[in-house]
Amino acid sequence: MSKGKLYICGTPIGNLKDITLRALEILEEVDLIAAEDTRRTQKLLNYYEIDTKLTSYHEHNSTQKKKQLLSKIKNGVEIALVSDAGMPTISDPGYELVNFFREQKIEVIPVPGPTAMTSALVVSGLPTDKFTFEGFLPRKKGERKKYLQQLENEERTMIFYESPKRLVKSLRDILDVLGDRDAAVCRELTKKFEEKKSGSIRELLSYFKTELPKGEFVIVLKGGSKDDSGVNWHDLSILDHVKLEMKEGATKKEAIKIVATKRGLPKSEVYQIATKIRVNK
Repeated sequence: MSKGKLYICGTPIGNLKDITLRALEILEEVDLIAAEDTRRTQKLLNYYEIDTKLTSYHEHNSTQKKKQLLSKIKNGVEIALVSDAGMPTISDPGYELVNFFREQKIEVIPVPGPTAMTSALVVSGLPTDKFTFEGFLPRKKGERKKYLQQLENEERTMIFYESPKRLVKSLRDILDVLGDRDAAVCRELTKKFEEKKSGSIRELLSYFKTELPKGEFVIVLKGGSKDDSGVNWHDLSILDHVKLEMKEGATKKEAIKIVATKRGLPKSEVYQIATKIRVNK
């Protein structure tokens, strides 16, 4: 008996009509659909009157389930892998299954579909020629800031996923660590309450402090370790670095905090140096 195949099948990120004819054909023709959330996938199948059998595959059962799916494929079963929304393996456990199957010489076939990250990128107005997808930022503040510090010199546009509970916290940490850059925040893409907001991090923070974040969010952030004048803060003294942040729109107090965070220094040390700066009132 010949081996079956694994199809990596893209599904809509919101609007159920955002699915390819090929994806519908595959979902109807395979013997089994491995879904991250069978309830969500069942709604899609019901919408298109597809009665293919479903089985769950998610991060909590991936270890034992991938062996069961391998056994089925070796017996000729054709399987389609789908995620909650968009392309499988993008910030979900599907990549483990793909890696496992490829090691077992199982053919893996992509069936392209939408993803939230590229959808947000193309409407952000930020450079699209080079970009990096960073997935979800760490949940804890200390770990999140440390992660962001590693991205200080990243010149490509950066894309993050974020939950509504942590959106404001993450925007605040981005401001503290990376400065007040241009960005876009998109939520509920392709859905009824789709929203896209662009501006500086400060402007976005101000908006979402008054508008309660709801839904699934994508943050698109302008890259670059240099400001628009080409100045790299690594080449500046602490005093000039504070002046640079103030020139970029930060208050003196905000600039001291930003510089201390970026350089990993106590705020008191930066404050002592910044006392030489006079602010016109």
